[in-house]
Amino acid sequence: MFSSAFRAAWLAGLLLLSACASAPTRPASPDPVLLISIDALRASYLGRGDTPHLDALARDGVRAQWMTPSYPTLTFPNHYTLVTGQRPDHHGVIHNSMREAGLGEFKVADTQATGDARWWSEATPIWVTAEQHGLKTAIWAWPGSSAPIGGVLPNEYRLFDTAIPAAARAADVAGWLTGPVQARPALAALYMEDVDEEGHNHGPDSPQVREAVRRVDAAVGALLDTLQAHGQLERTNIVIVSDHGMATVAPEHVIAVEDMASKQEAVVVSVGQVVGVQPNPGFEAAVEARLLGRHPPYTCWRKGELPARWHYGSNARIPPIVCQMDEGWDALPAEQAARRRLLGHDRGSHGYDPALESMRAIFIAHGPAFRRGVVLPAFDNVDVYPLLADLLQVPPQPNDGTLAPLQAGLQPPAH
Repeated sequence: MFSSAFRAAWLAGLLLLSACASAPTRPASPDPVLLISIDALRASYLGRGDTPHLDALARDGVRAQWMTPSYPTLTFPNHYTLVTGQRPDHHGVIHNSMREAGLGEFKVADTQATGDARWWSEATPIWVTAEQHGLKTAIWAWPGSSAPIGGVLPNEYRLFDTAIPAAARAADVAGWLTGPVQARPALAALYMEDVDEEGHNHGPDSPQVREAVRRVDAAVGALLDTLQAHGQLERTNIVIVSDHGMATVAPEHVIAVEDMASKQEAVVVSVGQVVGVQPNPGFEAAVEARLLGRHPPYTCWRKGELPARWHYGSNARIPPIVCQMDEGWDALPAEQAARRRLLGHDRGSHGYDPALESMRAIFIAHGPAFRRGVVLPAFDNVDVYPLLADLLQVPPQPNDGTLAPLQAGLQPPAH
């Protein structure tokens, strides 16, 4: 006969073992990771009836109140921040338009430039680290993924092509994740620009944007359905982000960059919302006298004197003078500015102060590594990279982020 004390201790131990067995933990080896970017999906677009699949994923997993983009709030700088954890000032993709002696000009539409690893070599994106640790990666048009950074390309990648719709891209990625087991990537990434394109053309509050949001949400939903049909949904860690939001720009809210600095005095390296100015030799003092300080609707600084909270100004690619437009204003070449005024309807832009509500991005995560029904306080987008490295179980490269803001949304690791 067992004593009553022994029975009590035995039952307590059994209950403890049962509790440990039933508590969800993360596996010792990495589950597949799916990273999705929906360009310019503003945080306020969620939960208003256009995103049933994204909303369900957020409700059943983890979401942030919003995610704060890095400065400047432009597509290429922020996409590289998301996969390197470094601010643009550190990873070197400091604008959508750049110049560097010996490299020439970088523009997002120039595939030769975007595929040149020298523009991207100041940081190491997550797919390179994964490949270096024996993990397959497959990337659909993420900025930088077509460049052999450190001599490494994704195992599979697709070039950016506006002719391929979101639904077809999502189906392609679903095929990667549900194909032959030995060929499946440990990391798959998908980029979709529909919302950004319609936001620029028609403004963030337009019917066209709402339709684009519904379109990409449906593409995500179809991808999830394919994973579910193949028994992969509940074992795939899904991270969905956007790079920035979008603000309304009225047709009259545009100025000509020639009115900021003449061609005789300076070269305007970048236009739009973050205007980079390189004074011509001998005109440095004149250009500074003309530009530095507040000139509504913009403010200009020497590159080393920008607001500290932007973490921007030390990289050699940043021009000597940086002018930031006010929210809802653009600076364009005179001919483009004139055409814009004649359009007579609102457009949209980003590139403004990351602290603005209109610039807020999204973060949603779902899968075996994540808790359910968790809403995280807002955090900076540099923190996504440490999460990706943690999910893939690869050592993170030097970065500006931290996993701390996301810990409350993570399951405990398996021992």
